Amino acid sequence: MNIAIFTPSKNPYSETFIQAHKLYLKGNVVYYYESGWEIQVEGEPPLKRATRSIALKLSRKLLNKPHYYLMEQAILQSLSKHKIDVVLAEYGTHAAEILPVIKRSGIPMVVHFHGYDATRTDVLQLHKNYAELFAYASSVIAVSTKMKEMLLQIDCPPEKLVYNVYGPRPEFMEVTPEFSKKQMVALGRFTDKKAPYYTILAFAEALKKHPDARLLLGGDGKLLEVCKNLVRLKGLQDSVRFIGVISREEFIELLTQSLAFVQHSIRPVSGDMEGTPLSILESSAAGLPVIATQHAGIPDIIVHNETGLLCEEHDVKQMTANMVTLMDDKELARAMGAKGKARIKEHFTLERHINALQEILEAAAR
Repeated sequence: MNIAIFTPSKNPYSETFIQAHKLYLKGNVVYYYESGWEIQVEGEPPLKRATRSIALKLSRKLLNKPHYYLMEQAILQSLSKHKIDVVLAEYGTHAAEILPVIKRSGIPMVVHFHGYDATRTDVLQLHKNYAELFAYASSVIAVSTKMKEMLLQIDCPPEKLVYNVYGPRPEFMEVTPEFSKKQMVALGRFTDKKAPYYTILAFAEALKKHPDARLLLGGDGKLLEVCKNLVRLKGLQDSVRFIGVISREEFIELLTQSLAFVQHSIRPVSGDMEGTPLSILESSAAGLPVIATQHAGIPDIIVHNETGLLCEEHDVKQMTANMVTLMDDKELARAMGAKGKARIKEHFTLERHINALQEILEAAAR
Protein backbone atom coordinates (compact mmCIF):
# COMPACT_ATOMS: atom_id res chain seq x y z
CA MET A 1 0.00 0.00 0.00
CA ASN A 2 1.26 3.45 -0.95
CA ILE A 3 0.32 6.01 1.72
CA ALA A 4 0.59 9.78 1.31
CA ILE A 5 0.88 11.63 4.62
CA PHE A 6 0.03 15.33 4.33
CA THR A 7 1.02 17.74 7.12
CA PRO A 8 0.95 21.56 7.25
CA SER A 9 4.61 21.77 8.33
CA LYS A 10 7.64 19.53 8.57
CA ASN A 11 7.63 17.79 11.95
CA PRO A 12 7.76 20.51 14.60
CA TYR A 13 9.44 19.15 17.74
CA SER A 14 6.08 18.77 19.48
CA GLU A 15 4.59 16.54 16.76
CA THR A 16 6.39 13.27 17.40
CA PHE A 17 3.17 11.37 16.64
CA ILE A 18 3.59 12.32 12.95
CA GLN A 19 7.14 10.99 13.01
CA ALA A 20 5.76 7.75 14.44
CA HIS A 21 3.25 7.50 11.59
CA LYS A 22 6.06 7.97 9.07
CA LEU A 23 8.29 5.40 10.75
CA TYR A 24 5.92 2.62 11.67
CA LEU A 25 3.07 2.44 9.15
CA LYS A 26 3.48 -0.57 6.87
CA GLY A 27 3.81 0.09 3.18
CA ASN A 28 5.46 2.85 1.19
CA VAL A 29 4.98 6.21 2.96
CA VAL A 30 5.33 9.36 0.87
CA TYR A 31 5.53 12.47 3.04
CA TYR A 32 4.02 15.75 1.78
CA TYR A 33 4.55 18.80 3.98
CA GLU A 34 3.90 22.57 4.06
CA SER A 35 0.89 24.42 2.62
CA GLY A 36 -0.16 26.22 -0.56
CA TRP A 37 2.67 26.87 -3.00
CA GLU A 38 5.22 25.50 -0.53
CA ILE A 39 3.91 21.90 -0.53
CA GLN A 40 6.65 19.45 -1.33
CA VAL A 41 7.58 15.79 -0.99
CA GLU A 42 10.31 14.84 1.45
CA GLY A 43 13.49 13.98 -0.43
CA GLU A 44 12.30 15.49 -3.72
CA PRO A 45 12.60 18.92 -5.40
CA PRO A 46 9.85 21.41 -4.42
CA LEU A 47 6.61 20.75 -6.29
CA LYS A 48 6.39 24.41 -7.30
CA ARG A 49 9.22 23.79 -9.74
CA ALA A 50 6.86 21.59 -11.74
CA THR A 51 4.41 24.51 -12.03
CA ARG A 52 6.90 26.32 -14.28
CA SER A 53 6.41 23.87 -17.16
CA ILE A 54 5.15 25.47 -20.34
CA ALA A 55 2.55 22.70 -20.84
CA LEU A 56 0.97 23.34 -17.44
CA LYS A 57 0.92 27.10 -17.91
CA LEU A 58 -0.61 26.75 -21.37
CA SER A 59 -3.34 24.39 -20.12
CA ARG A 60 -4.17 26.83 -17.34
CA LYS A 61 -4.66 29.67 -19.83
CA LEU A 62 -6.63 27.57 -22.29
CA LEU A 63 -8.92 26.27 -19.53
CA ASN A 64 -9.17 29.70 -17.88
CA LYS A 65 -8.18 28.25 -14.52
CA PRO A 66 -7.05 30.18 -11.40
CA HIS A 67 -3.37 30.52 -10.62
CA TYR A 68 -3.42 27.78 -7.93
CA TYR A 69 -4.46 25.30 -10.63
CA LEU A 70 -0.75 24.91 -11.45
CA MET A 71 0.07 23.64 -7.95
CA GLU A 72 -2.97 21.37 -7.92
CA GLN A 73 -1.78 19.80 -11.16
CA ALA A 74 1.71 19.32 -9.72
CA ILE A 75 0.23 17.56 -6.67
CA LEU A 76 -1.99 15.37 -8.86
CA GLN A 77 1.00 14.38 -11.00
CA SER A 78 2.98 13.54 -7.86
CA LEU A 79 0.18 11.41 -6.41
CA SER A 80 -0.08 9.57 -9.72
CA LYS A 81 3.69 9.07 -9.98
CA HIS A 82 3.80 7.52 -6.52
CA LYS A 83 0.65 5.44 -7.20
CA ILE A 84 -0.90 6.59 -3.94
CA ASP A 85 -3.67 4.33 -2.61
CA VAL A 86 -4.78 6.40 0.37
CA VAL A 87 -4.13 9.82 1.89
CA LEU A 88 -3.64 10.39 5.63
CA ALA A 89 -4.27 14.08 6.31
CA GLU A 90 -2.86 15.23 9.65
CA TYR A 91 -5.08 17.97 11.16
CA GLY A 92 -8.62 18.73 10.03
CA THR A 93 -7.56 22.23 8.96
CA HIS A 94 -4.93 20.89 6.55
CA ALA A 95 -7.33 18.23 5.29
CA ALA A 96 -9.82 21.00 4.44
CA GLU A 97 -7.09 22.90 2.58
CA ILE A 98 -6.06 19.97 0.38
CA LEU A 99 -9.61 18.60 -0.03
CA PRO A 100 -10.23 20.08 -3.53
CA VAL A 101 -7.15 18.46 -5.04
CA ILE A 102 -7.70 15.13 -3.24
CA LYS A 103 -11.28 15.05 -4.49
CA ARG A 104 -9.99 15.60 -8.03
CA SER A 105 -7.59 12.69 -7.59
CA GLY A 106 -10.37 10.38 -6.42
CA ILE A 107 -8.03 8.91 -3.79
CA PRO A 108 -9.69 8.01 -0.47
CA MET A 109 -8.67 10.19 2.48
CA VAL A 110 -8.48 9.54 6.22
CA VAL A 111 -8.55 12.68 8.37
CA HIS A 112 -6.65 12.69 11.66
CA PHE A 113 -7.76 15.42 14.11
CA HIS A 114 -5.34 16.36 16.90
CA GLY A 115 -6.70 19.19 19.06
CA TYR A 116 -7.30 22.83 18.10
CA ASP A 117 -8.59 21.74 14.68
CA ALA A 118 -11.63 20.13 16.36
CA THR A 119 -12.21 22.64 19.15
CA ARG A 120 -11.31 26.25 18.31
CA THR A 121 -14.45 28.28 17.62
CA ASP A 122 -12.93 30.41 14.85
CA VAL A 123 -11.46 27.34 13.10
CA LEU A 124 -14.81 25.53 13.09
CA GLN A 125 -16.56 28.64 11.75
CA LEU A 126 -13.94 29.15 9.03
CA HIS A 127 -14.33 25.58 7.79
CA LYS A 128 -18.13 25.52 8.20
CA ASN A 129 -17.90 22.64 10.68
CA TYR A 130 -16.06 20.58 8.06
CA ALA A 131 -19.30 19.52 6.36
CA GLU A 132 -17.68 19.04 2.94
CA LEU A 133 -14.67 17.30 4.46
CA PHE A 134 -16.80 14.87 6.46
CA ALA A 135 -18.77 14.03 3.33
CA TYR A 136 -15.63 13.00 1.40
CA ALA A 137 -13.50 11.43 4.15
CA SER A 138 -13.47 7.66 4.45
CA SER A 139 -12.72 7.85 8.17
CA VAL A 140 -12.24 10.58 10.77
CA ILE A 141 -9.90 9.91 13.70
CA ALA A 142 -10.34 11.48 17.15
CA VAL A 143 -7.61 11.16 19.77
CA SER A 144 -9.79 11.53 22.87
CA THR A 145 -13.30 10.62 23.92
CA LYS A 146 -13.98 14.33 24.46
CA MET A 147 -12.88 15.13 20.91
CA LYS A 148 -15.08 12.34 19.59
CA GLU A 149 -18.08 13.88 21.39
CA MET A 150 -17.27 17.32 19.97
CA LEU A 151 -16.92 16.03 16.40
CA LEU A 152 -20.29 14.32 16.72
CA GLN A 153 -21.76 17.65 17.85
CA ILE A 154 -20.70 19.26 14.57
CA ASP A 155 -22.33 16.44 12.60
CA CYS A 156 -19.42 14.17 11.78
CA PRO A 157 -21.09 10.93 10.59
CA PRO A 158 -20.82 8.50 13.53
CA GLU A 159 -20.11 5.56 11.20
CA LYS A 160 -16.94 7.35 10.00
CA LEU A 161 -15.68 8.44 13.41
CA VAL A 162 -12.96 6.38 15.12
CA TYR A 163 -11.33 6.87 18.53
CA ASN A 164 -7.62 6.10 18.32
CA VAL A 165 -5.39 7.69 20.94
CA TYR A 166 -1.63 7.95 20.40
CA GLY A 167 0.92 5.68 21.99
CA PRO A 168 4.32 6.56 23.50
CA ARG A 169 7.53 5.49 21.79
CA PRO A 170 8.73 2.08 23.13
CA GLU A 171 11.82 3.56 24.79
CA PHE A 172 9.61 5.26 27.39
CA MET A 173 8.34 1.87 28.54
CA GLU A 174 11.94 0.88 29.24
CA VAL A 175 12.51 3.69 31.75
CA THR A 176 12.93 2.72 35.39
CA PRO A 177 12.33 5.87 37.45
CA GLU A 178 14.60 6.35 40.45
CA PHE A 179 12.59 9.10 42.21
CA SER A 180 16.00 10.40 43.21
CA LYS A 181 15.09 14.10 43.26
CA LYS A 182 12.22 16.16 44.67
CA GLN A 183 11.78 17.44 41.16
CA MET A 184 8.75 17.93 38.96
CA VAL A 185 8.96 18.28 35.21
CA ALA A 186 6.65 19.88 32.63
CA LEU A 187 7.20 19.68 28.89
CA GLY A 188 5.20 21.36 26.14
CA ARG A 189 4.60 24.58 24.24
CA PHE A 190 4.01 27.71 26.29
CA THR A 191 0.49 28.29 24.96
CA ASP A 192 -2.88 29.38 26.36
CA LYS A 193 -4.29 25.86 26.58
CA LYS A 194 -1.34 24.51 28.56
CA ALA A 195 -1.51 27.45 31.04
CA PRO A 196 2.08 27.03 32.30
CA TYR A 197 1.61 30.04 34.59
CA TYR A 198 -0.91 28.02 36.65
CA THR A 199 1.70 25.27 37.08
CA ILE A 200 4.18 27.88 38.32
CA LEU A 201 1.67 29.42 40.73
CA ALA A 202 0.74 26.02 42.15
CA PHE A 203 4.40 25.11 42.57
CA ALA A 204 5.14 28.44 44.28
CA GLU A 205 2.61 27.53 46.99
CA ALA A 206 3.96 23.97 47.29
CA LEU A 207 7.43 25.41 47.94
CA LYS A 208 6.19 26.85 51.23
CA LYS A 209 6.05 23.30 52.60
CA HIS A 210 8.86 21.85 50.48
CA PRO A 211 11.41 24.63 49.90
CA ASP A 212 13.95 22.14 48.51
CA ALA A 213 11.70 21.11 45.59
CA ARG A 214 12.48 21.99 41.97
CA LEU A 215 10.35 22.54 38.86
CA LEU A 216 11.76 22.13 35.33
CA LEU A 217 9.80 23.64 32.43
CA GLY A 218 10.72 22.50 28.91
CA GLY A 219 9.58 23.90 25.57
CA ASP A 220 9.01 27.32 24.07
CA GLY A 221 6.11 29.45 22.84
CA LYS A 222 4.41 32.81 23.11
CA LEU A 223 3.92 32.64 26.90
CA LEU A 224 7.55 31.83 27.71
CA GLU A 225 8.55 35.41 28.56
CA VAL A 226 5.38 35.88 30.62
CA CYS A 227 6.26 32.80 32.65
CA LYS A 228 9.87 33.91 33.11
CA ASN A 229 8.62 37.26 34.39
CA LEU A 230 6.25 35.50 36.78
CA VAL A 231 9.13 33.45 38.17
CA ARG A 232 11.16 36.62 38.70
CA LEU A 233 8.21 38.40 40.31
CA LYS A 234 7.70 35.52 42.76
CA GLY A 235 11.42 35.20 43.46
CA LEU A 236 11.49 31.59 42.28
CA GLN A 237 14.70 31.73 40.23
CA ASP A 238 16.44 29.18 42.47
CA SER A 239 13.54 26.72 42.34
CA VAL A 240 12.13 26.97 38.81
CA ARG A 241 14.31 26.40 35.73
CA PHE A 242 13.44 26.88 32.06
CA ILE A 243 15.27 24.24 30.04
CA GLY A 244 14.10 25.08 26.50
CA VAL A 245 13.41 22.56 23.76
CA ILE A 246 14.95 19.24 24.71
CA SER A 247 15.56 15.95 22.93
CA ARG A 248 13.71 12.72 23.64
CA GLU A 249 16.84 11.38 25.31
CA GLU A 250 17.05 14.40 27.61
CA PHE A 251 13.36 14.05 28.50
CA ILE A 252 13.87 10.38 29.37
CA GLU A 253 16.78 11.33 31.64
CA LEU A 254 14.60 13.88 33.45
CA LEU A 255 11.80 11.35 33.86
CA THR A 256 14.28 8.89 35.36
CA GLN A 257 15.22 11.39 38.07
CA SER A 258 11.93 13.19 38.78
CA LEU A 259 9.04 12.72 41.18
CA ALA A 260 6.13 13.57 38.84
CA PHE A 261 5.10 15.12 35.55
CA VAL A 262 2.88 18.22 35.85
CA GLN A 263 0.62 20.08 33.41
CA HIS A 264 -2.33 22.42 34.02
CA SER A 265 -4.24 22.28 30.72
CA ILE A 266 -7.31 24.49 30.31
CA ARG A 267 -9.78 25.49 27.61
CA PRO A 268 -9.17 29.22 26.93
CA VAL A 269 -11.65 31.73 25.46
CA SER A 270 -10.68 30.69 21.92
CA GLY A 271 -12.10 27.22 22.59
CA ASP A 272 -8.73 25.59 21.87
CA MET A 273 -8.20 22.25 23.61
CA GLU A 274 -5.62 19.50 23.81
CA GLY A 275 -6.18 16.22 22.06
CA THR A 276 -4.39 13.75 24.31
CA PRO A 277 -1.00 15.19 25.35
CA LEU A 278 1.75 12.86 24.21
CA SER A 279 4.07 14.01 27.00
CA ILE A 280 1.53 12.71 29.53
CA LEU A 281 1.41 9.34 27.77
CA GLU A 282 5.21 9.23 27.72
CA SER A 283 5.56 10.20 31.38
CA SER A 284 3.05 7.61 32.52
CA ALA A 285 4.72 4.98 30.33
CA ALA A 286 8.01 5.84 32.02
CA GLY A 287 6.46 5.11 35.42
CA LEU A 288 5.92 8.61 36.78
CA PRO A 289 2.64 9.77 38.34
CA VAL A 290 1.00 12.65 36.49
CA ILE A 291 -0.42 15.78 38.13
CA ALA A 292 -2.81 17.44 35.68
CA THR A 293 -6.36 18.64 35.03
CA GLN A 294 -9.66 17.09 33.98
CA HIS A 295 -9.13 18.32 30.43
CA ALA A 296 -9.69 16.78 26.98
CA GLY A 297 -8.05 13.33 26.73
CA ILE A 298 -6.09 13.50 29.99
CA PRO A 299 -8.75 11.61 32.05
CA ASP A 300 -8.76 8.91 29.35
CA ILE A 301 -5.16 8.17 30.28
CA ILE A 302 -4.73 9.17 33.93
CA VAL A 303 -6.97 7.59 36.56
CA HIS A 304 -7.35 9.99 39.50
CA ASN A 305 -5.91 8.64 42.76
CA GLU A 306 -4.54 5.58 40.93
CA THR A 307 -2.04 6.64 38.26
CA GLY A 308 -1.95 10.34 39.09
CA LEU A 309 -3.79 13.25 40.65
CA LEU A 310 -6.23 15.41 38.67
CA CYS A 311 -8.01 18.65 39.48
CA GLU A 312 -10.49 20.87 37.69
CA GLU A 313 -9.24 23.48 35.24
CA HIS A 314 -8.11 26.75 36.95
CA ASP A 315 -8.05 25.08 40.38
CA VAL A 316 -4.54 26.14 41.37
CA LYS A 317 -5.19 25.44 45.05
CA GLN A 318 -5.99 21.77 44.38
CA MET A 319 -3.04 21.39 42.04
CA THR A 320 -0.82 22.69 44.85
CA ALA A 321 -2.35 20.12 47.22
CA ASN A 322 -1.70 17.37 44.67
CA MET A 323 1.94 18.42 44.33
CA VAL A 324 2.37 18.44 48.12
CA THR A 325 0.74 15.00 48.43
CA LEU A 326 3.41 13.42 46.23
CA MET A 327 6.25 15.46 47.74
CA ASP A 328 5.15 14.22 51.16
CA ASP A 329 5.06 10.56 50.11
CA LYS A 330 7.62 9.28 47.63
CA GLU A 331 6.32 5.73 47.99
CA LEU A 332 2.85 6.86 46.93
CA ALA A 333 4.41 8.51 43.88
CA ARG A 334 6.28 5.30 43.10
CA ALA A 335 3.11 3.18 43.44
CA MET A 336 1.04 5.50 41.24
CA GLY A 337 3.81 5.55 38.64
CA ALA A 338 3.95 1.74 38.54
CA LYS A 339 0.17 1.54 38.03
CA GLY A 340 0.41 4.12 35.27
CA LYS A 341 3.09 2.16 33.44
CA ALA A 342 0.97 -1.00 33.66
CA ARG A 343 -2.09 0.88 32.32
CA ILE A 344 -0.17 2.26 29.35
CA LYS A 345 1.24 -1.17 28.57
CA GLU A 346 -2.25 -2.70 28.60
CA HIS A 347 -4.25 -0.02 26.79
CA PHE A 348 -2.14 2.68 25.10
CA THR A 349 0.93 1.27 23.38
CA LEU A 350 2.29 2.73 20.16
CA GLU A 351 1.90 -0.71 18.54
CA ARG A 352 -1.84 -0.67 19.28
CA HIS A 353 -2.17 2.88 17.88
CA ILE A 354 -0.27 2.06 14.68
CA ASN A 355 -2.09 -1.24 14.12
CA ALA A 356 -5.46 0.50 14.46
CA LEU A 357 -4.38 3.27 12.10
CA GLN A 358 -3.05 0.70 9.63
CA GLU A 359 -6.44 -1.08 9.60
CA ILE A 360 -8.27 2.24 9.05
CA LEU A 361 -6.04 3.13 6.08
CA GLU A 362 -6.29 -0.33 4.53
CA ALA A 363 -10.09 -0.26 4.82
CA ALA A 364 -10.15 3.17 3.14
CA ALA A 365 -7.87 1.96 0.34
CA ARG A 366 -10.12 -1.03 -0.28
